[in-house]
Amino acid sequence: MIIVLLGYMGSGKSSVGKILSKKLDYNLIDLDDYIVEKENASVKEIFKTKGEIYFRKKETEYLKDLLGLQENTVLALGGGTPCFAGNMEAILASDNAVSIYLKGSLPFLSKKLFKKKAKRPLIAHIETEELMTEFIGKHLFERSHFYSKAEHHIITDNKEKIEIVEDIILKLF
Repeated sequence: MIIVLLGYMGSGKSSVGKILSKKLDYNLIDLDDYIVEKENASVKEIFKTKGEIYFRKKETEYLKDLLGLQENTVLALGGGTPCFAGNMEAILASDNAVSIYLKGSLPFLSKKLFKKKAKRPLIAHIETEELMTEFIGKHLFERSHFYSKAEHHIITDNKEKIEIVEDIILKLF
């Protein structure tokens, strides 16, 4: 089985994925890290030198390859992955994959990401929490249509990572 974790930036896809994969003894693949390894360049460098269209094409190509894996795997997606090139449909059509939306509320994500914005190039320039809320709100509005198609939804607000992992395990097993 491939457990596909999706959701907005800061929802816990990577950190929850690490704990979940250890607890289940599954492989862990972070799609952004996989792309970096295959392309021998950071996501930021790929966007800068080859553009977003190139990145999204590669993201779709690698996602489809990974959905064909036969090993038990936790696959953490980038926040935008489900929203492009029929990726969400490919996930849902996969016989071997189950999708989980790690859903954080707008206030929760805004507060959390504002505190950690220096580590995230996409939002590092945002100067106030109010502007952060506006930025994330716009993205969530655009992306929630795709995220909500996931087979399972897990609320992440104010939960420890281990609680989220336990919620996922209860939903799946």
